[in-house]
Amino acid sequence: MAGKSSCEYCSNYVFDEEEECYECVIVMDEDDYGRLMQGHYRGCPYFSMNDEYKIVRHQM
Repeated sequence: MAGKSSCEYCSNYVFDEEEECYECVIVMDEDDYGRLMQGHYRGCPYFSMNDEYKIVRHQM
């Protein structure tokens, strides 16, 4: 999670139709994953806000 945001709002959290569930598509190495799980990061370093309207606002 990034700050007060959750994975639900991350653009890297997508629905896998084959598994029928949501999952993170970021491929982390073992060291990065360990640091994330041990709380060394304040939030997920890969968090990217899932903002569907970002492109539309940019075009305006």
